[in-house]
Formats: sequence, C-alpha cells, structure tokens
Amino acid sequence: MSKNSNKQLGQTKEQFVSKSVSTVSAKFIESGSGAVLKDVEGNEYIDFAGGIGVMNIGHGHPKVIEAIKTQAEKLIHTCFMVNPYEPAVKLAEKLCSITPGKFEKKAFFANSGAEAVENAIKIARYYTKRPAIVVFDNAYHGRTQLTMTMTAKVKPYKFGFGPFAPEVYRMPLGIGPDEIRDFFVTSINPEAVAAIICEPVQGEGGFIVPPKEFFKNLVEICHEHGILFIADEIQSGMGRTGKMFAIEHFGVEPDLMTVAKSLAAGMPLSAVVGKAEIMDSVHPGGIGGTYGGNPVACAAALAVLDVFENENLLEKSVALGEKLETRFKKWQEKYEIVGELRGIGAMRGFLIGPNLDKATAAGKARELAGYCHENGLIALSCGIFGNIIRTLIPFVITDDQLEKGLSIMEEGLNKISK
Repeated sequence: MSKNSNKQLGQTKEQFVSKSVSTVSAKFIESGSGAVLKDVEGNEYIDFAGGIGVMNIGHGHPKVIEAIKTQAEKLIHTCFMVNPYEPAVKLAEKLCSITPGKFEKKAFFANSGAEAVENAIKIARYYTKRPAIVVFDNAYHGRTQLTMTMTAKVKPYKFGFGPFAPEVYRMPLGIGPDEIRDFFVTSINPEAVAAIICEPVQGEGGFIVPPKEFFKNLVEICHEHGILFIADEIQSGMGRTGKMFAIEHFGVEPDLMTVAKSLAAGMPLSAVVGKAEIMDSVHPGGIGGTYGGNPVACAAALAVLDVFENENLLEKSVALGEKLETRFKKWQEKYEIVGELRGIGAMRGFLIGPNLDKATAAGKARELAGYCHENGLIALSCGIFGNIIRTLIPFVITDDQLEKGLSIMEEGLNKISK
C-alpha cells in the first residue's frame, strides 16, 4: 500500500498537474484485478467504467501481464519504421483476419484512438484525392485538431481551441436514404467527399444506436459516389456490443476501420485496418510514427485476442448485456427519473431525467455518479448534454460484484429521485 493518502496525492496533483486535466474521482488507484480497483488507502471499488472502455477483458489479466513481461525482457522499442519486429506483423495478420470484410486487408498501428482516426482520414483523402469528410451529430472522434473538429460536443472538447480544421461536414444520424441524398444537395457535393466516418454505436455522444437499415442505406450511397465508409470502433469494438465489432450488427463491411481502447488492455495502441488497395495507396513513409505498434503493446494485444478466443469473452459480453438490460428495465419501471434505455450487448446506458430540463438532468446524472464513487462504484455519465449513465464493465465481472455494483447504483437512484 502506498505511503501517500488520497488527500496527500490530491494536494500534489493540484500543485504539479495542469488544472486543465480534470478527474472524475479524487481517489488514486494503486492496483486492479478483474473488475475491482483498489486505491492507495486500500479501499476497493467495483469498476463500471473500465478505463472508459479500455479494460473489456478486465484489469491485470495474467496472460496479458505475462505477455508484457516476456516482451519487455526481449525488446521494448526500435521504431517499426527503422527495424521491424514480429509482434507487430503477427498482430496485423490477426486483425486483418478478424475484422469484417471479405477482401484483402492491411493494417497500420498508432498510439491512440484519435491518431487512428486522423490517419484513417489521411489515407481516405490520399486514396480518393478528395478533401471533405462527413461526420455525424453527437459524434466523438478525439481531441487532436482534426478529430476535435469532427467531434460534436463543444465544451469541454472544442471550446476555445479554434480555428477548426476545414472540410468537415455534419450529418444527422439515422436519417433515411432520401434525406442522405438531400444532404449531398444542401451541404456538400458528394464528388468532394473522401469519406463518411461513424461510430456504429456512439459512445461519448450518449450510447446512441442508429436504425439497422441506416448503415446499409449509407454505405450503398457511399458506393454510388466513390465515398469511403469508415467505422470508428474505438469504444464500440473489441466485444463491447456482443460481437467483436459493433458494425457486424448492421450487415455492412467498412472500407476502413479504427480500433483502440480494449485492443491492448491498457497499453497505448491503436490501429487502422482496411482494404489493402486503400491502405497501400499512400506513398512509402506517408504514414507512421515513432511509437506506433510498439512491440510490448502489440504483445499485449496478441494476448488480448488469445483471451477472446479461449475464454469465451464474446459470450460473457452478451450475458452481461442481458443482465444489465433486465435490471435497467426494472429501474425504468420503478423510477420516474430513469428514461430511455440505450445500447447493445454490454455497451449499455440509460437517460436520466426524461421529464427534467437538460441542465437539471445533467446535474442529477453527476449526482448519481458522485454517489456511486463515494460508495465503492466507479460510474460515468456521457451524452451531448451529460444526462446519460453508461456502463463499460469488464466482461469478467463476477455475479456477486455485478450485483453489488448495481445495488449501489440503485441506492443512488433512490437518493436522486427524492
């Protein structure tokens, strides 16, 4: 156990860490196992946040730890662009085999989700020789100059950081084919559009699931105009929705896909995977980065994929989602403050305060999350208006841990309902 308390570390943080980096909780985590975290004072917390969707296979999985140790003892870094190494090549092969699409694929590695999105856009623009990108209402794609432009919510992500990147256009999510075609009359000529990028299930935007036919209509219209379709699977991928990638629920094959978060169980790693013709179109050296595809991170990702294959992680995701849906429906019936239920598989959330104004509802959501934090449960809100409670629970959570966490959340609902 650390010699420092949460209070002491908080004071040090206040002195030396930029105040622009906010934290949801004032508890400093020292260790984690499965779906449980422990702070520096020995207090335990059930984790319903999973590092914002990063720990789908749980904290401290022994196969991942062993893979990291073994690789770190052999090689930590060379830069793949200088001297390549086996873990990155093997991981690229594996990702190309498990991502949707009955065509030859290739992969590229970066460090973060935003980096993956930015490189996917670069590749799409290079391949199509077109400048424009279409994104959606409620979208979240990152915090870099381009990806924050693509992100819908202004504060905290975009406020004060302009001017923004040009040639980014925003479409309403879930509209019909006629409205999609109208968009290409009123907003942007389709012949200028390189790619349309969408989260199959929107994460930060509020766990929003478009109608199933939406993506089929969208991709069909993309094909008509030579526009690439990019699926941003950074939060919705790696089994979170009960399938390895959420786009599989919709019966379409993206030209490019971005993957990160739970890909390497906490190690910084992201990828762009897509049609070989598109991925190979950029001149040699046109994409890259010093740390992208780090051998230790790639070894961790290979271990993650092994866990998915051999420990029934997708089945656990489906089962977890069913348990959450059942409990949330009971809350919806019991509490007036619980509104629309959202999500697929284990990517589940619910709206707070359907009969309240948005600011009050957001305050109630923060109050609920705060109650959970103070009572041993890590919970997060999301949504453009901050009025959605979301769950990104490690699939390995035990029934007892799940019940304890849900009971804490229910106690919180009782409190904010008064």
